[in-house]
Amino acid sequence: MQRPVGSDRERIIQESVPGKQVTLAHIIASPIPDIYDRLGIDNAGAIGILTLSPYETSIIAADIATKVAGIEIGFLDRFTGSVLLTGDVASVETALRAINNTLGDKLGFTTAEITRT
Repeated sequence: MQRPVGSDRERIIQESVPGKQVTLAHIIASPIPDIYDRLGIDNAGAIGILTLSPYETSIIAADIATKVAGIEIGFLDRFTGSVLLTGDVASVETALRAINNTLGDKLGFTTAEITRT
């Protein structure tokens, strides 16, 4: 890492590199009520969070999720690749697995491990 002359700080440059990947797949099994309030969604059980690239993949992910499990789409942003799903824990997990499997197996995406808190 190069440092500017006379500087004690490192300079870090972050770039978004186009790729086909699920960068985050996470389940919040028992969110505290404040999380729902901050997100502006109804208390509906577990929350599934995805980030995807290219960003438009969020539309495909939401379609897959709603067809395989009894979940609701809490948030979908095709400009940032963010998807938030709500439902019971088993349904959210089923939806995330189906998204990972479809994107990975059929569309050649690199997928993320599904994590849980």
